[in-house]
Amino acid sequence: MTPFPWIDVFVIGGLVLFNGVFAMSELAIVSARPARLRVAAERGSLGARAALDLAANPGKLLSTAQIGITLVAVVTGAFSEASLSHPVAERMIGAGMSPLYAERLASVAVLGLTTLVSLIIGELVPKQLALRHTERIAIIAAPPMAFMARAAAPLVWLLDRSSRGLLTLCGVTPAGEQQVTAEEIHLVFAEAARSGVIEEEERAIMTGIMRLADRPVREVMTPRTDIDWIDRDASESEVRAAIRNSPHSLLPVADGAPDNIIGVIKVREVLAQLLIGGPLDIEPLIRKAEIVPDQIDAMDAMRVLQQAGVSMALVHDEYGHLEGIVTPADLLTAIVGNFVSHRDDGDSPMVVEREDGSLLISGALPADALADLTGIALPEHRDYATAAGYALSVLKRLPKEGDHFNDQGWRWEVVDMDRRKIDKLLASRIEPVREDAAED
Repeated sequence: MTPFPWIDVFVIGGLVLFNGVFAMSELAIVSARPARLRVAAERGSLGARAALDLAANPGKLLSTAQIGITLVAVVTGAFSEASLSHPVAERMIGAGMSPLYAERLASVAVLGLTTLVSLIIGELVPKQLALRHTERIAIIAAPPMAFMARAAAPLVWLLDRSSRGLLTLCGVTPAGEQQVTAEEIHLVFAEAARSGVIEEEERAIMTGIMRLADRPVREVMTPRTDIDWIDRDASESEVRAAIRNSPHSLLPVADGAPDNIIGVIKVREVLAQLLIGGPLDIEPLIRKAEIVPDQIDAMDAMRVLQQAGVSMALVHDEYGHLEGIVTPADLLTAIVGNFVSHRDDGDSPMVVEREDGSLLISGALPADALADLTGIALPEHRDYATAAGYALSVLKRLPKEGDHFNDQGWRWEVVDMDRRKIDKLLASRIEPVREDAAED
């Protein structure tokens, strides 16, 4: 009986491991995060640079890896069947099996066992390792893969062009550079908060910053009806009363009405003049305020404020009418939420959760905050900025107290009107109707 070829077994095992190296390298380079590879490349890692080059050309990488995997798989199958089938068949015959069946069964057994070992050791285990140590393996594996790509350049080119041509015939355009979307970044923030990498407050702040560029300035401004202002011809007592009743450090100056704002004064400069004594004259203290259209985004408004002489800008609509004012405090509030110190003592919070689970919502609550609070979907391009605007967009008319509507799983009721403005909304979840109850 022929001695069992253990050396051939070790050779086959080496080929299986070689197959695992190709599979692991391919998945690691494809899955590696470019940002981490760039950091390593900037620190002088040649492997990281090679990984970035291969990841930038996935067709070349996949062709190179597939050449190695296919070549090793063919050699492994042929070598295992040629070197192990006969010794295994001899031992089956020695155990009393018919020579005809022993030869066939030996071939099947050798190929089956080799395939199983190749799947486990040559595919599954290496890919699991690649997913657990992606960047580290990518940096180590990239230089040999790049060398192999250069060595087999003609064949790699042929495979890459052939696959691209077939994709084109199928109507599939070549994949360009992957772009990270805002939704993906929000999901990363949410996952980081769930795993404890960042605090929930940090997630909320980063999400607010991300949304700032997508929000028109009219969504973050202080509306005209809420502006504290001083009349140009106000007496000293009226100026003192306006400063005493306002928490702001800047106050617009108007000529008769808020629609005719001519500038802004700094409260500290007025107080300094009052401390000196003598008649008060606010005219020399009036500074020009920048004017911004209401449809520019909040980030553009922030740039205007950074370059302005005073940190307040007037927001006008397309017809030149004053819509409101925007300050750095408004932008900060849009990012982190309202501050208690920014509200007057008599003001109520924007949202109050009642004992029955319903929500008492201020009509001035920003629309984005309303969507986050209730989970409703709002149009990407909308012409309203608050919860009151959302209600008006659904009702299509000016409501009365007690009017209600159902939308996206919520019942919305107008519970308080301030003249023609929706002041308070009551939102209650609509319980789904059970099928058995409907049948009854």
